[in-house]
Amino acid sequence: MVEARPLPPLRQELGLSPAPPAKNGTPAWTLHDPPSNKFFLLEWPAFEILSRWGIGTVQGVIDAVNQETTLTVTEHDVLGMITFLDQNFLFQTTTAAGNQRLVSAQKASRPGWAMWLLKNYLFIRVPVVRPESFLKKAGPTAEFFFSRPFFAMVAVATLAGFYLLSRQWDIFLHSFTAYHSLEGILIVGCAIPLAKIVHELGHAFTAHRYGCRIPTMGFALVVMTPMLYTDTNEAWKLTSRTQRLAIGIAGMAAELLLALAALWAWLLMADGPLRGAAFILATTTWIMTIALNASPFMRFDGYFILSDFLRLPNLHNRSFAFGRWWLREWLFGLGAPPPEPASSRRTVFLILFAFLVWVYRLVVFFGIAVMVYRYFFKALGIFLFAVEIGWFIVHPVYKEVIAWTKMKDKIRLNKKVIRGVLLFLALIFVLVVPWNGHFSAPATLSAIREQQVNVPFSAMITGESAADMKKVRSGETILQLHSPDMDQQISQVTTSTGVSQWQADQQTFDEKLLSQGNILNRRLDAGTTELSGLKDVKGRLTLRAPFDGIIVARNDELASGVWLPRKEPLYVIADTGSNRVDAYVSERELERIRVGAPALFVPDALDFGVYKCRVAEIDRVNIATIDEPFLASTFGGPIAARNDPQGAIIPDLPVFRVRMDGCSPSAVPLVKLKGVVHVKAEVRSSLIEMLRNGYAVVIREIGF
Repeated sequence: MVEARPLPPLRQELGLSPAPPAKNGTPAWTLHDPPSNKFFLLEWPAFEILSRWGIGTVQGVIDAVNQETTLTVTEHDVLGMITFLDQNFLFQTTTAAGNQRLVSAQKASRPGWAMWLLKNYLFIRVPVVRPESFLKKAGPTAEFFFSRPFFAMVAVATLAGFYLLSRQWDIFLHSFTAYHSLEGILIVGCAIPLAKIVHELGHAFTAHRYGCRIPTMGFALVVMTPMLYTDTNEAWKLTSRTQRLAIGIAGMAAELLLALAALWAWLLMADGPLRGAAFILATTTWIMTIALNASPFMRFDGYFILSDFLRLPNLHNRSFAFGRWWLREWLFGLGAPPPEPASSRRTVFLILFAFLVWVYRLVVFFGIAVMVYRYFFKALGIFLFAVEIGWFIVHPVYKEVIAWTKMKDKIRLNKKVIRGVLLFLALIFVLVVPWNGHFSAPATLSAIREQQVNVPFSAMITGESAADMKKVRSGETILQLHSPDMDQQISQVTTSTGVSQWQADQQTFDEKLLSQGNILNRRLDAGTTELSGLKDVKGRLTLRAPFDGIIVARNDELASGVWLPRKEPLYVIADTGSNRVDAYVSERELERIRVGAPALFVPDALDFGVYKCRVAEIDRVNIATIDEPFLASTFGGPIAARNDPQGAIIPDLPVFRVRMDGCSPSAVPLVKLKGVVHVKAEVRSSLIEMLRNGYAVVIREIGF
């Protein structure tokens, strides 16, 4: 009979200690397995059963608990406890079969080197030191950092530091751009490890102060990036929730204290490398640590702090269970009970938290996949990218779908199922049916013709006809320049050409000239050609309007007697008879455009109204540089770009110019307008478009 069944003996080294009470006020305990350094949270019934395990039989434990406490336990509770203890190998093993089971479990937990490497290359923990002896020696000294006088000193130092900083705020802000050199890189490379060491020491000293053993400290390779860690697992045995919260917060608090000390160092030190290091510690490092460690969506400090604050241990797994339960209920209306009893408020929180974590991890894991693809050579990068996407993104979705198929016998036709099917069909409709017949692209609206007039070469202004002009006619003089160097060259060539002409005329009468043969004629021809060229160049000093239009921009430095360098901009002349729109489209949109397609230009400045145009020209060669800086991302524009060493703006991805004309209204603003153009294009299915783009990316990236 079940009630006569003997209870397996527990291992002698297990430890049982009080834990903080549950949120409903019932007591709780922590079961510690020292060899594996694992901690298990036991609720009140489980503790009462375990504490009477020595009775030896199932029925004996049931009777003792029911008689000696206000609880009522059943065979199911005791048998569940046996299953829990057995699954976690907490029973003594005295038989050959039991030993073989342990060996098999150990082998199963140690996969082959290839599988181990595949699962652990993203996170490899390397213990470096056993800090217990150091913490014992330094512990009395570190007690000062937990005292009230120290907290008072920190408060005063913080207020005084921020006051003094406010008096040098401009200098402090400008320091952000002062460390872009090799020296700045070295400063950051030294400051960040120092901050991380202080962070981990904060955890270690706080945990040691509350009686926790720190078995190891070391570093972990996270996506091949070294990060320090401190093993504070024993914090789970603490009964005080405040103490556990203190251990979780200690790392970030230590870095904030370091930042405060660095701020004072920056205020008191002279400029130099040490002040630069102090600036980095006072700003960048603590911002980075809070951004990383304060997030509760990964198992960093913020997660454990939130778990203790809410008294919800194992928060991620419990919220995931609620998230899956809600999703199944929303889709299928199974009527299943929630994973655990919880108030409506807590249920909503756990569901929302689960979805936030899933979205966050989706972004993080996809980013890691891209990172490992970039880190390694292409063949290995593609393989690891596929592993990341498959294991961390596709695999969880696949497991959930499999779970749905196993519940097919429980699914009945109801309103929620009908709603889910309709939503699924709507999604398929949106993805498969061609409906998207437009696309948008950054664009500019300007005059149909526009030209900048520059100085042809260094010269001096002698007269400006366009000083009072607004409208100009083609060929009309707008500016007169003078170059003494040019006049001198013309004078020299005129003189030498005159000599050559005289010698050629006198050659038949002079024996010495006659002996030079055709040299004199060739010299005369060369001089005449050079003189003609110089006169043509001098003619360029008279600047004329290239076409009928208006002057929309004029150099304010123009005045008689002013010297101008070569290529100095003088005027911008625009033909305002009509306008044009230049759109900059991506490669994937280029095939969808046809000449004559209607388009709508919407300027950023809506006061100018909307322009209706048509596609006139489509460039089939991508632009090499972006001529309009305000369109480039380096100047806050919509086109991703970078600056090359020569200062040219280079687009990061292929961009093609599409010109549109016949715009209505035909008015042309005096300044070029930036905006967005909406073009009617070939209608395509969103799903087909995504598949085409994905195929193009794959083909591009697998090229070796």
